[in-house]
Amino acid sequence: MTTVASKRVWDPLVRVFHWSLVACVLLNLFVVDDGEALHQWLGYAAAALVGVRVVWGFIGPRHARFADFFPTPRRVANHVRALLREEPEHHWGHNPLGALMVLGLLSMVLALGLTGWMQGLDAFWGEEWLQDLHEGLGEWLMPMVGLHAAAAIVMGRIERTRLVKAMVTGVKERY
Repeated sequence: MTTVASKRVWDPLVRVFHWSLVACVLLNLFVVDDGEALHQWLGYAAAALVGVRVVWGFIGPRHARFADFFPTPRRVANHVRALLREEPEHHWGHNPLGALMVLGLLSMVLALGLTGWMQGLDAFWGEEWLQDLHEGLGEWLMPMVGLHAAAAIVMGRIERTRLVKAMVTGVKERY
């Protein structure tokens, strides 16, 4: 395969954020979920990472900014139509479907952090509905993560870009 074009897209903060969040989520898979300190701290770390990423989404470089990839209905529809025509659009940053997934994952991690924190408050101590909500969100997170990882591989092939490599090096290559 010959590289046709490449561009530095993902800055170091975005890449460190991404892989740190991956580590928090994967480590939490192996932690007993009985309110143990490690589980809580990994959750707080994940929520803090998302908080930093949200701020970076407004002040960071071009492709880190939400305005660069915000998935409006028109952008999503145009992207899906192009995929169905087998004429995929090229996006140096996130494509509209990837943007939906990013926003969904960020929201899910924040919701998990919030519901986990709320369980420690006197006002919600022992509330079964909150525990069920937190567990349900956690059960949805992993399929979302799996879909995100699979989509990065599949869309990389469809769009002829090296998406996973770009999240390591910061450079997105088209071939």
